[in-house]
Amino acid sequence: MTRLFADRMGCVHRSFVREILKVTEDPEIISFAGGLPNPRYFPVQEVAKAAQKVLSECGEAALQYSTTEGYLPLREMIAERYAKRGVKTKASEILITNGSQQGLDLLSKVFLNKGDGVILERPTYLAAIQSFGFFEPKFHSIPLQEDGVDPAALEKALLKDDAKLFYSVPNFQNPTGITYSENKLRAVAEKLSDCSTVFIEDNPYGDLRFMGEDRPSMKNFLGESAVLLGSFSKIVAPGVRLGWVCACEEIMEKLIIAKQASDLHSNYLCQRIIHQYLKDNDIERHIAKIRKAYKEQRDFMVQTMQETFPEGVSFTRPEGGMFLWVTLPEGMSSLDLFHRAIKEKVAFVPGLAFYADGGGSNTMRLNFSNSDNERIFEGITRLGKVIKEDAS
Repeated sequence: MTRLFADRMGCVHRSFVREILKVTEDPEIISFAGGLPNPRYFPVQEVAKAAQKVLSECGEAALQYSTTEGYLPLREMIAERYAKRGVKTKASEILITNGSQQGLDLLSKVFLNKGDGVILERPTYLAAIQSFGFFEPKFHSIPLQEDGVDPAALEKALLKDDAKLFYSVPNFQNPTGITYSENKLRAVAEKLSDCSTVFIEDNPYGDLRFMGEDRPSMKNFLGESAVLLGSFSKIVAPGVRLGWVCACEEIMEKLIIAKQASDLHSNYLCQRIIHQYLKDNDIERHIAKIRKAYKEQRDFMVQTMQETFPEGVSFTRPEGGMFLWVTLPEGMSSLDLFHRAIKEKVAFVPGLAFYADGGGSNTMRLNFSNSDNERIFEGITRLGKVIKEDAS
């Protein structure tokens, strides 16, 4: 059977996080591994009312096939939210997808031939490595600094002249939690302005800022050379699997063809329900509640780490999002630490999974959004104990 599989299947492996989540199904394990929003803030009753209204008022239409682009009123709402943030776009430049993850797949299909260059942050979102990897590109990893990628390293990668795409998570990056400064955004835009590389701005966490000031979108600097990815997963609920791609009409035409070949259109009933939910409820008020909760959880995790982690361990202090990034002393393996931590009933994601070019063996990602303070305290205390034992 093995000889029948496509060559590309040998280039892509199972998701490291998905495999770890199987281990954490044990209810006794305190898990900081998954990139999970806190279900306490899912608007269950409001979505139920929206679903009931859609089915009772226009059920036959909502259960029918629809257009590939997605429900127009929902796309108009997304365009309006962009406009409030200073990004000029229109509904015809919005494509509804099955989560923003499908956006990565469609962009890969549209742009990548085998051996084409893809620039990634180092470290980067591991599912992006997996998604792009199916198309057998050549990855160029650019080191992340405290406020974004190293412009000099980016310039060097662009000189290779094979980079079609630059994938970035500029706000509360997954996995590190860092955010690009406006100066760094401008520096990156300047490097990209003289080449044909398309910048993919993945922004699933942008609404979750609980400290500091919002940054402009790269679309403001690069115009049609920037493609935006967004999602309802972090601001409504991940189970609806609805995201979107925002791109100029030339790129959008190709994306629509790719999506038609993939699944015809995204879940139309869910699109109608989410539109009704947004129409009947104050989404900004709901997001404000999530921000407040996540800030408290982030602050408590940082405080507990300061009190329990030994010297030589450093970590980021994100201004939003769902993750922070831990760097252990040189020579310490987070993968080895993971196996010991599991015995103490606590889990995290070892950092090596986020490096397309290897490395990160002494790093790890922690999720703070899906735990209350009691579990944060207990889990971080256990983890600190394991780190101290490993360091001694």
